[in-house]
Amino acid sequence: MAGQTVAWYERGAGPPMLMLTGTGSTMAEWDPGLLRLLAREHRLILFDYPGLGLSGPWRGDSFDSLADTAAGLIRSIDVPEADVLGWSMGGFVAQRLAVDHPELVAHLILAGTNPGGRRTVLGSKRIQAIDSDPDPSEAEILSELFPPDRQAEGRRFLGRLRRASRSGEIPDDFQVPAATTDRQVRAEDPWLRSDRNYRQLAEIGAPTLAAAGRRDRVVPPANLRRIAARIPSSELVVLAGAHAFLFQEPRAFAGEVDDFLSR
Repeated sequence: MAGQTVAWYERGAGPPMLMLTGTGSTMAEWDPGLLRLLAREHRLILFDYPGLGLSGPWRGDSFDSLADTAAGLIRSIDVPEADVLGWSMGGFVAQRLAVDHPELVAHLILAGTNPGGRRTVLGSKRIQAIDSDPDPSEAEILSELFPPDRQAEGRRFLGRLRRASRSGEIPDDFQVPAATTDRQVRAEDPWLRSDRNYRQLAEIGAPTLAAAGRRDRVVPPANLRRIAARIPSSELVVLAGAHAFLFQEPRAFAGEVDDFLSR
C-alpha cells in the first residue's frame, strides 16, 4: 500500500464490510439496490483496484497483489478487521486475503467465484470470451450476467447504475482501461493452472458463506459447492439467478448475508 493511490468510498453504518468486485469493474458497478439493503446493517467499504477507475497504476500481476492492496486499505483506514464480500474475480481476491491476511477477515462471503486449479468448473468458451473481453457490448454484458429470459431485469440494473451515478448516490467512476482488464484476465491463467489456492482453502479460519446462482453460466454452482466443502467453517446457499444473482435477487441475497453474519 505504501506509495500506492487507492480510490475508495464508504456508506452505511455498522460492522465494516469490504466489497471486492469482478473483472474489469470499478467500485461504482455494484447494484445500488443491493448496496442500499446491505448499508442498513453494515459500513460498506468499496474501492477501485489498482489500474482501474480513480486508483493509481497496478504494479502487481496476481490476485495476491490485489489482496495485499485490500489489506493495506483496511489497515490505512484503521479497521482492525472486516467482513469481506468477494464476487466473481473479487472472490479470488477475497480468498487470497483470507489466506494471506487472516487477521483482517472476520467473516468471508464468496459469491459466484471458483477455487482455482483442477477443481474449477468453467463456463462455455463463448461465456468465458465475453467475461474476458475488455470492451463487451451492453447486450453481451447482460447475456453473461442475467438469464436469457430475464434480460429486462438486466436493463433495469443498468438503469439503476445510470440514475445513481447522476444523482451522486454512487461515484461517477466507470473508467476501465483495456490494458488493466487484460492483465486481470492474464492473472487467471496461473490461478487456474495451480491447485495452490484450493489446497490453502483448508487453512481459512473465518466463517464462510459460499453463495451461487442456480443458472450461473460463468461460474457454475459446482464451484461454490467445492469451496464450501474445502473451507472448514462454511455453508452453502444456492439462489435463483445467473452470474449476477446478487443483483437479480438482492433482497434474498442480502437476507442470506445478514442471517449468516448474525449467527
